[in-house]
Amino acid sequence: MPAIVRITDNQRHLLARPMPDPALTGRCFCGAIRYRGGAALYPPTFCHCESCRRVAGAHVVAWITVSADSFAFTQGSPVEFNSSGRVFRSFCGRCGTPLTYRRDERPGQIDITQSTLDDAAKPAPVDHIYMEDALP
Repeated sequence: MPAIVRITDNQRHLLARPMPDPALTGRCFCGAIRYRGGAALYPPTFCHCESCRRVAGAHVVAWITVSADSFAFTQGSPVEFNSSGRVFRSFCGRCGTPLTYRRDERPGQIDITQSTLDDAAKPAPVDHIYMEDALP
C-alpha cells in the first residue's frame, strides 16, 4: 500500500503550479536541424552580452537551459565553433540559425536559443543578464 502524504496549508500552493513541460522541441529556420531537450533547469533569460548579440545579429537573445544529458539533435548536424575561451556555439550550416551555447564550466548544461523552440512563447524569459553590454 502506498504511503499517504498529507499536504499542509502551507504546501497547497504547490499543487496549483503548472509542471514544466518535460519535452522541449525545436528547429532551425529552414528545418534542416531539429532537436529535443528536457525540462528547463531555470527560467529563461535574456542575454545582452556583446558576443550573443553579434552571433545572433540581434538586440538581445533569449536562452533556455536544459540538462546536457536530456538534449539531442534529432535531425541533421549543426556546425559548432569556439566563440570565446571555453564557449562553444552551434548553428545551422544551411540557414545560419543560432541554436545552442555551451561552456566548459557548466558541462552538465546546454543553452538553447528560445526563439528556435516549436513553442517559443512559453515559458517567457524572466531575467536579463549582462546589462552592462545592453544597447540603448
